[in-house]
Amino acid sequence: MEIKNLSLTISAAPGAVSAICTLPDKPICILTLAHGAGANMHHAFMEALATALAGAGIATLRFNFPFTEQQKKRPDSPAVAQQAIAAAIDKARELYPSLPLFVAGKSFGGRMSSQYLSVNHRKDVTGLIFYGFPLHAAGKPSTDRAAHLQDVKVPMLFLQGSKDTLATWDLIESVCQSLKKATLVKLEGADHSFKAGRHKDMIPVLMEATKDWVKKKIK
Repeated sequence: MEIKNLSLTISAAPGAVSAICTLPDKPICILTLAHGAGANMHHAFMEALATALAGAGIATLRFNFPFTEQQKKRPDSPAVAQQAIAAAIDKARELYPSLPLFVAGKSFGGRMSSQYLSVNHRKDVTGLIFYGFPLHAAGKPSTDRAAHLQDVKVPMLFLQGSKDTLATWDLIESVCQSLKKATLVKLEGADHSFKAGRHKDMIPVLMEATKDWVKKKIK
């Protein structure tokens, strides 16, 4: 496994952000991996997931959004966040043009990725993976945030905890049932942070689900 430290140029205003590519010896694909609103690319979850995916032959390009690069607390506007998503996709394609390319994100990072792909129908993207889609604010069930998903043209994988307070199960299930290209995986007992009790490590579960799905998409 090889780890490369990179820099992504977004635009004149946000400037550049840091990125890390985790590359297995014989990668079967690469996915961009965007972090959530309350973390950065170095968060323990992000690092553990990237390492586990590398063990399954999946390369990752994870990166900071401008707000975390600049150590700000307020997340970037959707426009700026989506510029970062685009820069990561472009970099992954530039570095490894022969590998199937997937786009993925944890919570906020996944939602910004899907918003970007709902408008930019890129033929170089094979699929989209959500590590906990934030369907609504905690305690405020709604499906408004899912409206744009109807415009996403690539297959989507939703990995959702059954106790996720940001995606009430019956609502996320109904959203996915309305999407022709969606696959929903229920992670019993897991919350939005993929914690499912003191002794349950969900990273291997997420890795297996990701591996199984991407292999079906790249046959």
